[in-house]
Amino acid sequence: MGSFTISVLASGSKGNCIYISNGESSILVDCGISAIQIEKQLVEKGFNPNNLDAIIISHEHDDHIKGLNPFSNKFNIPVFITEKTKKASKLQNLDNVRYFEYGKSFYAKNLKIDPFPISHDAAEPSGFTIKYKEKKIGIATDLGIVTALVKYYLKESSFLIIEANYDLEMLEKGRYPWPLKQRIKSRVGHLSNIETKNLLIELKHEKLYHVVLAHISETNNSIEKALSTAGEALGQSSINLNAATQKGCKQIFKF
Repeated sequence: MGSFTISVLASGSKGNCIYISNGESSILVDCGISAIQIEKQLVEKGFNPNNLDAIIISHEHDDHIKGLNPFSNKFNIPVFITEKTKKASKLQNLDNVRYFEYGKSFYAKNLKIDPFPISHDAAEPSGFTIKYKEKKIGIATDLGIVTALVKYYLKESSFLIIEANYDLEMLEKGRYPWPLKQRIKSRVGHLSNIETKNLLIELKHEKLYHVVLAHISETNNSIEKALSTAGEALGQSSINLNAATQKGCKQIFKF
């Protein structure tokens, strides 16, 4: 059975980046913090940026592509992105671009990546599953609703990184202007803690080892609330539940 190493370098409205490796192939999902920060974190955690085989971009918002140009060009890493996302991002001078489409698998060496559509206010936002042998990682952040297609792709995942963006009461009573609150709660916004809990109830199974809650709002949520609500879905199971912050996740996951 294949082994994975996963490190969430950053997760939140100020930047997102995830490192995934099976020892032979290594990728980043999103590059939403500075190139300097990405390189620094990788080196500190014992990962060599020169060994990266791909960068996969979920959508064009700045907190997912901020460091993409300088980092990918410095290390000559192929960037996998949809054509609509590339166009909407206005990214210039990317040295090595490869386009992917929903429903069509692509590979970073021996990692099989399946992109799928999610509901968010971006040109062509994507979730991903990454597979190696019998193990599967599911990633879905920045989505306003959980569709049947999202559940279809994420089912039977061994490791999940999913959004738990806001606590409804904190959002409604908070300082955000009304239009922004409506955008966050909309079908193209973000998932609440309760919506994430309901998704986990459907996705949990005996071979799900880890769940990492991602994109947790620093204003409209708390780590404690997100973990508590998601924990209700997992009950007394042996699934390891963690939360990633804007500073990432201290734990490096191996499974």
